[in-house]
Amino acid sequence: MPILHVDNVSKSYGKHQILTNVNLTAETGQILGLIGPSGSGKTTLIKLIMGMDVPTTGVVEVLSKKVPNLDILRQIGYMAQSDALYQDLTGLENLSFFASMFLMNKSERKDRIAYVTRIVQLENAIQMKVSTYSGGMKRRLSLAIALIQNPEILILDEPTVGIDPELRKSIWQELSRLKTEEHKTIVVTTHVMDEADKCDMLTMIREGKVITTGTPHALKVEYEVSNLEEVFLKAEGVHRAH
Repeated sequence: MPILHVDNVSKSYGKHQILTNVNLTAETGQILGLIGPSGSGKTTLIKLIMGMDVPTTGVVEVLSKKVPNLDILRQIGYMAQSDALYQDLTGLENLSFFASMFLMNKSERKDRIAYVTRIVQLENAIQMKVSTYSGGMKRRLSLAIALIQNPEILILDEPTVGIDPELRKSIWQELSRLKTEEHKTIVVTTHVMDEADKCDMLTMIREGKVITTGTPHALKVEYEVSNLEEVFLKAEGVHRAH
């Protein structure tokens, strides 16, 4: 059974159609990349998966349960595109606040905070106010918050926007480790094609429609090209022709 199943989902606001007949699945221990330009509907799709919004038609199931479902939210770690942090609190206070929303005893909470702080390399800044953080540090803290309750699924909306290449590399190494060692399912939206290459499966979206799906390697073979940018352009051309 796929851990995430989006079945023929469309979403419109009034007459404005955002998503049209979207299908996708993600398995346990897999990184699924949602690839597409800004405005293609990726963030709307993420909101439907999270249960923050409901499809106009179609069904979204997470862990074999239809969303929205409050019980499932405990199993989902979410990192939004814009950092939702308390600027006047320290990094540690932010983590403690978000950890307090989940049913953890005191020692478990302390362990998780120490663990996620180490993962995102914020040990030296954890006592500082978030208002003093750089953009990259805020992204790292947001990722730590997404991991705090040890979720089964991580949903990361443009997680590496505005951070330096070295840190981007270390975040992807961590995502790869979480997938391999802890069997996490990770859904990542990105428009950076070299990040798309690091995903196990890709779903490419253009103007609210899925234009192609497959592993990075299989897509390059199918479209007879050497990189994913060309896959996107070719798939888009084929899609428009139909």
